[in-house]
Amino acid sequence: MGLMGKERTLLLIESDATDARLIRGALADAWGGPFEVEWARDLADSLERLCRGKISAVFADLYLPDSRGLETLDKLLLVVPQVPVVILCTIEDEQIALQCVQRGARDFLLKDHLDSYSFSRALHNMLERKAIEDALYVEKERAQVMLDSIGDAVLSTDLSGKITYLNLVAESMTGWSREDAIGRPLAEVFRVIDASTRENCRNPMDLAIQHNRTVALPTNSILVRRDGAELFIEDSAAPIHDRLGRVTGAVIVFHDISAAKAMTVKISELAQHDILTGLPNRAYLNDRISQAITNAHRRGSKFAVLFLDLDNFKHINDSLGHPIGDTLLQSVARRLVSCVRDSDTVSRQGGDEFVVLLSEVAHANNAAPCAQKLLTMLKAPHFVGHHSLEVSASIGISIYPEDGQDPETLIKTADTAMYQAKKYGRNNYKFFEEEMNIRAVERQSIEEDLRGALDRQEFTLQYQPKIDLRTGAITGAEALIRWLHPQRGMVAPLMFVPVAEDSGLILPIGMWVRREACQQARAWQDAGFPPLPVAVNISVVEFRDHNFLESVRAILKETRLEPCRLELELTESVLMQHVDTSTSVLQQLKAMGVRLAVDDFGTGYSSLSYLRRFPIDALKIDRSFVHEITSNPDDATIVRAVISMGRSLNHCVIAEGVETREQCTFLQNQQCDQGQGYYFSRPVFPEQFAKLLETGVPTAVLT
Repeated sequence: MGLMGKERTLLLIESDATDARLIRGALADAWGGPFEVEWARDLADSLERLCRGKISAVFADLYLPDSRGLETLDKLLLVVPQVPVVILCTIEDEQIALQCVQRGARDFLLKDHLDSYSFSRALHNMLERKAIEDALYVEKERAQVMLDSIGDAVLSTDLSGKITYLNLVAESMTGWSREDAIGRPLAEVFRVIDASTRENCRNPMDLAIQHNRTVALPTNSILVRRDGAELFIEDSAAPIHDRLGRVTGAVIVFHDISAAKAMTVKISELAQHDILTGLPNRAYLNDRISQAITNAHRRGSKFAVLFLDLDNFKHINDSLGHPIGDTLLQSVARRLVSCVRDSDTVSRQGGDEFVVLLSEVAHANNAAPCAQKLLTMLKAPHFVGHHSLEVSASIGISIYPEDGQDPETLIKTADTAMYQAKKYGRNNYKFFEEEMNIRAVERQSIEEDLRGALDRQEFTLQYQPKIDLRTGAITGAEALIRWLHPQRGMVAPLMFVPVAEDSGLILPIGMWVRREACQQARAWQDAGFPPLPVAVNISVVEFRDHNFLESVRAILKETRLEPCRLELELTESVLMQHVDTSTSVLQQLKAMGVRLAVDDFGTGYSSLSYLRRFPIDALKIDRSFVHEITSNPDDATIVRAVISMGRSLNHCVIAEGVETREQCTFLQNQQCDQGQGYYFSRPVFPEQFAKLLETGVPTAVLT
């Protein structure tokens, strides 16, 4: 359209007719013309003409019959601020003309030096600058709309740390309007404190400018609004550069994670406490026992673990109903807590089983009076509704370090002793005795046999399908190791995998499992079946091995399996040991294209912030929660929370241990993505799995 666009009309404001005639002639012949030049003698006529529009530019003498000096320009710009104005003046008025330029005029021309070239230059410069300004305005408006439309808050500062911009979200989150905030120090508008110490966090802008790179706030940061309200936030700050690469300020992007924090707290409570009684659950107890082991090892002291099971509770539950049974369990929990010290821990393991940790005992026999006190307190009547209920208990006692040196062993030995107490008449307690545990000798025997099992080709893999709970289609398989011992027969993984982990034999065995599973997945593809991911469990010993990443890479290359067809399953406890190292390894696996899943989710200690940090594809709900989702409200609540959290994180959620139609229906109603368990198929050998791929899961299985 040229410099003028469609509008080619100029307005000359000049009271002197002679000057006007000369100027109109020069304007009409200016480069880029011809132009239509309209003439007005005074300001009033000029303003009336400008109000009708379609004027491209104004050439104005400041001294008119009805207006003089700077007042003339001010009135013109007030009526048509978007139309460029060029001042016409004599050399004596050059200083006033310069002031006009500072106040909004585009240029000025000296009447003594007017010709077509001067007007051409002025028109060209003026209109080109207006075109650039219009383009910049459009870009600025576009950027403003974009910044006000995104969900994150954005603010920027100059080098001195003064606020230069806030978008609408930032205004809402900080409580400061843009007008009030601009020009104020960042620390006044964007006050961030550490949630733990309540101390002010270091200014992220300073860090971004100092290091000339993007930086993030600590994960536990709170934004204090102008009104004093507090929000958990995540943010990043980045330096702003000019065209020469020099830092001119910083931009901070942040968003509210208060809801996510609340969900983390809720899930943490669900994961560590029993909903019915409020007591610590299995996970929390394991942590407390681990702490007790550390303290006892340092002091050379002992502690006791008491495993308590109510006698004949099932009869009460079945005859009087679950509400009465639940209330009775709450009463039992209160009495157990009243019998122990503040430093001790009472935990509910599930059902009618409780575990008491006596954090320090001088001698093993010191646990006996406490056990007897528990039995006596529980024996007194429990008044539940209109019922007076009497219950007794059987207690097994294990002592650290004699009966175990880790939480699992100590609980198991106490559990073993509890069954002996039941065997000898109930309402009784029994210390663990060595002869109860023939397993120690058995364990040594298993380790010896394991050392040659790989060379003797005694291992095999079975595959259990994963099922899409919406369509019933097979979406993948989990590879499960089986040991066919020449004398023992089929040995369960729980019998030999822990021994393999403790002895280090899990490294060559695990590598064999990964290679065998990848070869089988490739073989199914070569046989014409659709490509499906095969999942392999990874132990902490394998995950921490320095050759682990290279072995995965080599096996994928050797078997010609696409990395996305291999899924590695790791438990929460594996991931939460040395979080930084875990993150690095997971990111490298993800870079290869391997899928990653958190196995037995809900039994460990992970938090929402860490799950967001890990590049996870799937969460597998532990079978212990799935087992009673239709009968235990606590487990049902946990499963709902995990599915909801997985959906919010865009993770695939897989339920393990699905064994009944009722469990399957519950999971479908909660929109769980996939299921795995005996309800669909037991683990089968490759040939049988291929038949499943041909026939699919019977449609009657899915409701």
